Amino acid sequence: MTTTAVHTARLGLGQASALYIAAVLGTGILALPGLAADAAGPASIVAVLAVLVASIPLAGTFAALAARYPDAGGVATFVRLALGPTAARMSGYWFFFGVSFGAPVVAILGGEYVTAALGAPRSFVPWIGLAFLVVPLIVNAFGLRLTGRIQLGLTALLLVVVIGVVAVSAPASDPANFAPFLPHGWAGVGLAISLFVWAFAGWEAVTHIAGEFRNPRRTIPVATGIAIVVVGLSYLALQVVTVGVLGSGHPDSLVPLIDLVTVTVPGVGPIVVAVIAAVVAVGVLNAYIPAFSNLAASLGRDGHLPRWFAKGAEAGAVPRRALALWAAIALVYFAAMVITGLQLEPFILIHTSSMVAVYALGMTAAVRLLERFSLGWWMAVVSVVLVAGLLVLAGVHLLIPAVLAVVAVLVTVVKRVRRSRPVHNGDDVHVNVHIVDGAGYESDGTRQGSSTEHP
Repeated sequence: MTTTAVHTARLGLGQASALYIAAVLGTGILALPGLAADAAGPASIVAVLAVLVASIPLAGTFAALAARYPDAGGVATFVRLALGPTAARMSGYWFFFGVSFGAPVVAILGGEYVTAALGAPRSFVPWIGLAFLVVPLIVNAFGLRLTGRIQLGLTALLLVVVIGVVAVSAPASDPANFAPFLPHGWAGVGLAISLFVWAFAGWEAVTHIAGEFRNPRRTIPVATGIAIVVVGLSYLALQVVTVGVLGSGHPDSLVPLIDLVTVTVPGVGPIVVAVIAAVVAVGVLNAYIPAFSNLAASLGRDGHLPRWFAKGAEAGAVPRRALALWAAIALVYFAAMVITGLQLEPFILIHTSSMVAVYALGMTAAVRLLERFSLGWWMAVVSVVLVAGLLVLAGVHLLIPAVLAVVAVLVTVVKRVRRSRPVHNGDDVHVNVHIVDGAGYESDGTRQGSSTEHP
């Protein structure tokens, strides 16, 4: 009976592909085509192609790792296996506490677009954003089976909207808008590439629920390939249409996609944008929330968070305690954003710098874990070089990941001090020495967490 329940809760290729597409396509479609067109003009199309090509080895590496090591810990598990428990704790903290700063960004951005499309007062933005955050939390409390089905529907609706916008806008394109092709030189293309890094991030999110996929070794690579093609074509089509219809002279526009649909389908445009914003916000959060909750459960299981949060870390279970923890953290971040006047930039910078830090350890781990000279290994090597460049670009914004890294090291120190502390029983003095055999069992026969630390 239990085995059947776990099996039926697992995700097939369609649901897995939908989760990947939603995690990567994300909120970028609402703003990035216009921003990139302003930065590079028609050459922003080249920027889309460049980031798409660069994302292939990164996505392929995560797919290779997740297919071979499906675990709720995701990148933290890969790092633990290759670099040890302290490095795993760092990557886990970076993703759980750092990358989570992106959640209120998605919610507020959805609120901004819906408010603008409906012509409502801006004071409505926090309330609409809060709804975007709370609804996926409630959905995920019912488990991944429900989540996968809803995600499949949301992603299908998102793609229908994207295809619809491109189809109705393409006839309004003006060939004159494609010249000059490089109005700001190659420096503008570089800036557009930097912008689109946000658009193509997210390949690591679904690794945390890899254990929920049927036949991960087949499903994950195929779902990744489908997502790369769908996301790449979506952004490329939107970029071509944005340049062709709007040109590159809209620096004051906060919602360029509204401008696009208003030009081509006046009257209906705001409704279309409202649908897009709702689908994107709910879809992205619906893809990321199970990743965060599964990660928190695995961190509890492995001793990086209190073990009370470990319940539900096993495949097929719903980690409701971990989900409650992430909900509390996300609501605190959301409140901080509201208090600071809905300033998105600081939260985006913390999110992206944390993501780059996770990528750095994840790709380093991949080089050590994957079979040398295999396709996955070569993709990992290329990814290490690409991520090194992103670390340089992150600069001072790596401060938050650095603080979390220090916390991870301090936790290791505390755990080792406690482990070596003498235990007094009457006149005898015993020293706690944990002897762990190759199977992960202590000398007393109790099973340890998968990240047992060796002194």
